[in-house]
Amino acid sequence: MTNRLPEKSSRLPAWLSTTPHTRPLEWLRAASGALLGVAASVWLCTWLFDPAVAQMLLGPLGASAVLLFAVSSGALSQPWSILGSYLLAGLSGALMVQLLGASMGSAVLAMAVCLLAMFLLRCLHPPAAALTLCVVLVPGLSAQGFAVVLPVMFIACSLFAWAVLFNNLTGVRYPRLSPPAEPSHHTADLPVGQRMGIGNEDLDHALDEFGGFIDLTREDLATLVRRTEQHALRRQMGELTAAQIMSRDLRWVTPETTLDQALEILQYHHLKVLPVLERDVLVGVVTLADLIELIRSRVQGGLLGYLGRREVRVSKAMTQPAVNVAADTHVVELIPLLSREGLHGLPVLEGGKLVGIVSQTDLIAALQRQLLGRSHGGDPEVWPKAS
Repeated sequence: MTNRLPEKSSRLPAWLSTTPHTRPLEWLRAASGALLGVAASVWLCTWLFDPAVAQMLLGPLGASAVLLFAVSSGALSQPWSILGSYLLAGLSGALMVQLLGASMGSAVLAMAVCLLAMFLLRCLHPPAAALTLCVVLVPGLSAQGFAVVLPVMFIACSLFAWAVLFNNLTGVRYPRLSPPAEPSHHTADLPVGQRMGIGNEDLDHALDEFGGFIDLTREDLATLVRRTEQHALRRQMGELTAAQIMSRDLRWVTPETTLDQALEILQYHHLKVLPVLERDVLVGVVTLADLIELIRSRVQGGLLGYLGRREVRVSKAMTQPAVNVAADTHVVELIPLLSREGLHGLPVLEGGKLVGIVSQTDLIAALQRQLLGRSHGGDPEVWPKAS
């Protein structure tokens, strides 16, 4: 019997040993961005305003750089957060100097007023609190009155512009855009992804009950929760891939296939989607809905349009480029494409060649088999290995 020494537990409390989930390369990227952004913004401010003013704004600017380059996805780092908060900081500080003079008491009061205004206008940005103190207590800034807003806003806009440029050039989307809306069927039903599981209203209730401020937008929180659910489902389902559930005996058309020919294939084989191949290369897909829409537009064009539909080619109706997946794509990754995105079938490629197609029916059958395996207290039946 082998004796094992107990692992040494960290003597640091959890609040000291917690580390962000980022890689060293991301640390270097954020540090480089902050360096370039702050240096460029200060240089431009020095060129347009008094060099001493740029130096006085350097502290809050450095703190803002950490948010814009290191945690650019957070709610505190978004455009309105930095621009709105800097404007409020400049105005609050200048107002208190005019009313109460430049003192420690007026500086603290200005900071509190700025914080309340940031909450009210939904532009919370912590460095703005430090900026408010600087505007009141630093003689070179307090003496400018409301004119201090000009260098304050210039340096904020400059840093924001550099953040947009640098983050996007280095592969980080900034600012964060709202996710695209799920396809609507113009009914009162919720989107497919929200009918079961965690929906937007659930997230709103959870955030309200939490009470404190969380530096995540609702959209980011929803993405995090759903990705966690996907990873958990993937672990539970094992290594089930598109190649193991796809249909292999395919029916396909070319861009020169006529609408009537494509409709005949769809009807005879009870299909809803056909891959479109040109010289064995996938160039698009055509669905039953695509063909019906094009034929309807022709019918509305009168008798000549109706008769002319026989000569219309699939290339006029197909969707291109076609959304496709690799043969080794996990089944869990197919679920949002075939449910939330409303696709009827996904072409499966291997080495650039079409090798199969996964339909909604294929996916449902795979999920049913998985659920039946669990309900009997054992593992699902072994899927055939992809050849």
